[in-house]
Amino acid sequence: MVGNDAGNSGKKRPPSSGDDLSERLRNLETALKRAQPERAGGDGRSPAGSSTQGMAQALRLATEFAAGIVVGGGIGWGVDRLFGISPWGLIAFVLLGFAAGVLNVMRSAGISSAPAENSGRASEEVEHGNGSDPSV
Repeated sequence: MVGNDAGNSGKKRPPSSGDDLSERLRNLETALKRAQPERAGGDGRSPAGSSTQGMAQALRLATEFAAGIVVGGGIGWGVDRLFGISPWGLIAFVLLGFAAGVLNVMRSAGISSAPAENSGRASEEVEHGNGSDPSV
């Protein structure tokens, strides 16, 4: 019992040589390397960078959703004050703002197509007679 054994609560440890400790350290390093997940890109970036990008995207989506509801509520409140139909304008426009917020989040997340893609195809069909070939 050489040294301070206060933390061992009376248990004796066998003496360890420097070679034994070095081998244990190498084994631990090898086990840690195997346990760590492989990086997808292999470019040496830290995994913290990807989590901050995800958090930034989530914050942007939440902001777009909340903005749709707030704008809808503001328009509804204005309609109520202008026409004196309280609370029906507020209710209707908050629901429309909610729908607009959901649609904006879906577009930003890539789930729904952008409106420019759909309107471009519709205008081509009108110009060329229900989608017929423009060269004919």
